[in-house]
Amino acid sequence: MNIVISDTKDELGKKAGALAAELIRETIAEKGFANIILATGTSQFQTLEQLIKEENIDWEKVTMFHLDEFIGLPLAHAASFRKYLKERFLDKVVALKAVYLINGEGNVAEEIANLNSIIRQHPIDVALVGIGENGHLAFNDPPADFENENPYHVVNLDEPCRLQQMGEGWFASLEEVPLQAISMTVKQIMKSRHIVCSVPDERKALAVRNSLLQEVSNIYPASILQNHTHCTFFLDKSSASLLPEKEIA
Repeated sequence: MNIVISDTKDELGKKAGALAAELIRETIAEKGFANIILATGTSQFQTLEQLIKEENIDWEKVTMFHLDEFIGLPLAHAASFRKYLKERFLDKVVALKAVYLINGEGNVAEEIANLNSIIRQHPIDVALVGIGENGHLAFNDPPADFENENPYHVVNLDEPCRLQQMGEGWFASLEEVPLQAISMTVKQIMKSRHIVCSVPDERKALAVRNSLLQEVSNIYPASILQNHTHCTFFLDKSSASLLPEKEIA
């Protein structure tokens, strides 16, 4: 695991997006294709902006999955992660080889079974992720399930997670935030060959400290990333503000 600290979230995003692009290019050169995971939320704004700007990525050889989606939320809703990815990424790059977005509006069991079947045929090369204010990884809130072998599952969203969604402006009230989501499991995320974790903002500082300095525990879901050989945390000075200097030098 590596830690890269930038002065600002814009600089963070440029570095994270550049590394993601480099890894995708290297994978295509090696294998002829690349399978990737994209995250959503405010933590990914700058990283995705940079990834889109990167040149010499043959997107037609890239298959994309994403991490999570609210159950029962219409595609047209401002908080829909399918909408987010369409507007902030898919509409701005050349058409990908394949895109598998999570649909939480229909038969959830069938959707999960379908996604599980597909992603098992596409080992992930590069995963872009963030962590939540409560330390969640995807929507795996504490105490997270570290043992589920299935790629996707239904999760109950805890109040801190739902408050974060409201606080970021995706919903007008806590009552509007769905209680459940379809989320990629922790084990599936950890199977990724490379993980690029973008975590800006002071409100994530405690979660960052817990994820990097606490013992690996499902109480701190993102702490599991300590066990990944090729994971890079991209932080800004605000999100890294609770790390001791010896840990970040």
